[in-house]
Amino acid sequence: MGAKQVVVIAGPAGSGKDSVINGVVARCPNTVRMVTATTRPPRPGERNGVNYHFLTKEKFEEEMAAGNILEYYVRSETGHMYGTYKPDIEARIASGKVVLCQLQIVGATYMKEHYDATTFFIMPPHSEAFEQRVRERAPMSDTEWAERQAFTKREIAEEAPFYDYHIQNEDGKLDEAVEAVIAILKKEGFALE
Repeated sequence: MGAKQVVVIAGPAGSGKDSVINGVVARCPNTVRMVTATTRPPRPGERNGVNYHFLTKEKFEEEMAAGNILEYYVRSETGHMYGTYKPDIEARIASGKVVLCQLQIVGATYMKEHYDATTFFIMPPHSEAFEQRVRERAPMSDTEWAERQAFTKREIAEEAPFYDYHIQNEDGKLDEAVEAVIAILKKEGFALE
């Protein structure tokens, strides 16, 4: 397979996964984000193949049957499907780029098995800062926050041990988290430049 080219960044909602991925891509010219497939329609300004691979529900299901959707989930509020699109990953790997993927545990497992991915679990900031970050993104009741907190604790306890590295992303220290990921990728032999 040659040099390692796939990196998985995972973690609870509000942990800063997107910010870490964006930081790595901004600092390392040979890195790109994986582009996910979805059945939701494009929003104004979004472009097919850049923001998402926009597929009809029928096409998404055809791609699943063909083995091109490696893992997926359905957003319960909208019914829209989102999935890891194998043709996107394969094309990015073929171009020689290091591909950064934001995935759940099922996708991370697949990437480790099939692409020798190096995996990171982004640990959320300590309690008060994490609550503020999550509530700023999506206002919620105290009951909803308690449910989110319980889900996050379960993710950390049950899923985090699977990942190769754990990166703490404290409020105001995003650059430190990004630099920690980059340092590990260099140590692991990824061609980031």
